[in-house]
Amino acid sequence: MDPTTDNAGQTGDPGTARAALEALRAEIAKAVVGQDPAVTGLVVALLCRGHVLLEGVPGVAKTLLVRALASALELDTKRVQFTPDLMPSDVTGSLVYDTRSAEFSFQPGPVFTNLLLADEINRTPPKTQSSLLEAMEERQVTVDGTPRLLPDPFLVAATQNPVEYEGTYPLPEAQLDRFLLKLTIPLPSRQDEIDVLTRHAEGFNPRDLHAAGVRPVAGPADLEAARAAVAKTTISPEITGYVVDICRATRESPSLTLGVSPRGATALMATARAWAWLTGRDYVIPDDVKALALPTLRHRVQLRPEAEMEGVTADSVINAILTHVPVPR
Repeated sequence: MDPTTDNAGQTGDPGTARAALEALRAEIAKAVVGQDPAVTGLVVALLCRGHVLLEGVPGVAKTLLVRALASALELDTKRVQFTPDLMPSDVTGSLVYDTRSAEFSFQPGPVFTNLLLADEINRTPPKTQSSLLEAMEERQVTVDGTPRLLPDPFLVAATQNPVEYEGTYPLPEAQLDRFLLKLTIPLPSRQDEIDVLTRHAEGFNPRDLHAAGVRPVAGPADLEAARAAVAKTTISPEITGYVVDICRATRESPSLTLGVSPRGATALMATARAWAWLTGRDYVIPDDVKALALPTLRHRVQLRPEAEMEGVTADSVINAILTHVPVPR
């Protein structure tokens, strides 16, 4: 069966599922230019049942990227613009009184979807930010003491602007740790930017992905088959020790006040397994760990103020640790 057909989501074969997920890059590229690493990161997060924090300046297609991914995977998606006056119930839903039945009924919020785009999440107060914690961790929302399960798959893709801090509420460490990956969306290269402008000059409408030719190339069944295959991807005791050594080194770094927690080590192991499977292997090698170390760990560490003043970044600290931690043979 051709994984690029509309019936791709009906298969449960791991090999076909891998081909279908690989086809996502080409399909999303019809709408988004030059963001292959971010596409891969979002797919890894879906395979690991994790969530993604997208960081980039305005206008680099963060929203379009998530919408194109949902369209290519045939998943439901909703967008919430986070603002200072947004209430938790605006995200999770609330009980609404029905005058005809004289009873309260639950009105689901936008969190009841497959891909939730939490746009500019750092523009809303901590009370509303925390409304996502249960949804992200437990895959459910509790209203009036009644838990309500969210759809599967479920992924929160939250965006934040790294250069504008006025009127923002930085995410606390506890919430940052709930994100599996932090992906940085860079400005496009000169050629990529020329391609973007050329597409718009030819009539490309980012609000009409169907007209842009984006079609479903995979579906929930492919994701389920892929997740089952990732769960069977072997990781040797030596590689497990390598993951632990990297995370422990962050706790001992003189440049950091906060290192990676055991949850972060578990996340790195999970993302490395997903990456190994996507590249066609059923076992993890050290390069898989290195490939996912930055996006998995950069938001789980905290720099010392003096290190920050010297221009040290979380990425540079992690890269230095990867250089010095012995690689298993």
